[in-house]
Amino acid sequence: MGGINVIELEIVADHESASARLAGCIVEQVRREPASVLGLATGGTPERTYELLVEKVRAGHLSFSQATTFNLDEYVGLPPAHPQSYHAYMRSRLFGETDFDPKRTHLPDGTADDLAKAGEQYEALITEAGGIDLQLLGLGANGHIGFNEPGATEDSRTRVVDLTEETIAANARFFEAPEDVPRRALTMGIATILEAREIVLIATGESKAEAVERAVRGPVTSQMPASFLQQHSSVTFVLDEAAASLLGSRA
Repeated sequence: MGGINVIELEIVADHESASARLAGCIVEQVRREPASVLGLATGGTPERTYELLVEKVRAGHLSFSQATTFNLDEYVGLPPAHPQSYHAYMRSRLFGETDFDPKRTHLPDGTADDLAKAGEQYEALITEAGGIDLQLLGLGANGHIGFNEPGATEDSRTRVVDLTEETIAANARFFEAPEDVPRRALTMGIATILEAREIVLIATGESKAEAVERAVRGPVTSQMPASFLQQHSSVTFVLDEAAASLLGSRA
């Protein structure tokens, strides 16, 4: 890669419309290739997208039975049964509500004795599956994708990262007390994400507007991890009007 490409923008009215568009991207991919390898994200933003996918499967309009998934990240120290783990998030919102084969759904192992080795094994699993066809991304207000915080390098792979205070504060709403929020995570790296054949990022709300503008129009820099997406040949940002609000300020 290394060259700069134009990020395709799809701007819709609101979060509901953005969620429907993102769900549509996944539906199109899986109908075209039932054995697709999907890279999935967690957090508040994609929740509605997953609800829409569950509705499609229950209505008999979609099947994930042949699909394989790899999630971006998992907190270090939270076992899969912990209600705030991303394993639990995916089970309750998508995997447990649809026809995914549990053997084909993968998340990093944040409880591994050797986290560095767990990262290497995760990379090997992705390679063994043939790489990711469609990677979903959210966007942190500080520009993080996955848990690649500002300072993440372009050549980074699945590894342990320290979460910034900003990210910890943003995630505190999901926990009973701020001190319960994990301080580290195991995340796919920038290089891992950029190897996906197609990438779709969803961002909604005014709080994401500055990160969107910097990711799309700013310089490619490790201080804005999402800016590395400018180097990928097939990236779409699905934005609501609030998240796209700063894009009209510069031609």
